[in-house]
Order: sequence, then C-alpha cells, then structure tokens
Amino acid sequence: MLFADEFSYTVTTKTLLDFEDAEGSKSFNDILVAFIQVEKEDEEEVSKKVKKLIKSIKWAAGKNKTKNVLLHSFAHLSSSKADPKITKEILDKAEERLKNVGFTVEQTPFGYFLDLKLSAPGVSQARIFQDL
Repeated sequence: MLFADEFSYTVTTKTLLDFEDAEGSKSFNDILVAFIQVEKEDEEEVSKKVKKLIKSIKWAAGKNKTKNVLLHSFAHLSSSKADPKITKEILDKAEERLKNVGFTVEQTPFGYFLDLKLSAPGVSQARIFQDL
C-alpha cells in the first residue's frame, strides 16, 4: 500500500476481455492506494482474506490520516494468480465493506494496464507491505 499526495491513472490496454470496458483518466489526492495481488491459494479462503484485507487497509489509512482508498488489482507481485473472477469478487467485497464503515473507496478499472502517476511523501507510514 502506498499513501499518495497525488495519484492518477490513464486506461491503456485491456487484458481481460470478460470484464467491463473502461476508458479515460482519473486523479486523486490524499489517498491510500492498495496494490492487491490475490493468489491461487486465496481462492479457498475468500471471506478470511477479505477480512484481513479490510483490517490492513483500515490500519494503514489510520496511520496516514485518510478515509480515501483506491483498490488496484496488481497481478504482478507473484507467479501464483487467482482466477480473475475471484480477484474481482474480493475487491468488490472489500470496497463494499469499507464504504459501510465510512470510507470513500474506488477501484481502478479491472483487467487493464494503466499509465500511473504517483507523488508520495517520504515517510515510512506512506509505504506499507502486508502479506495476508
């Protein structure tokens, strides 16, 4: 997870044809960006993984004094990748649960390569890794 003073993306190439079409760009300020890799072994524990993900995001957001969260599927962190439909399910459940407790949450377009721009402060709590 990275806390960003500024974060933006531009949709480039669609990589998963079974998911919603997207285009354009979007920008955010003062936002926790969660780069999420769902692995094959996580498919058996969806509820448990969502719960751990929510806990980690809430903790990191609190450390950075924000209620703004961007969920980004980042399937480049491991060679073990879950089925894309399971990954999207986890992201959707996390978004819903975070919104239910007062967070502003969005997702980057799922199944796309994106051009990313990031400006993050040089403090330790702005960069957090969690292996759930």
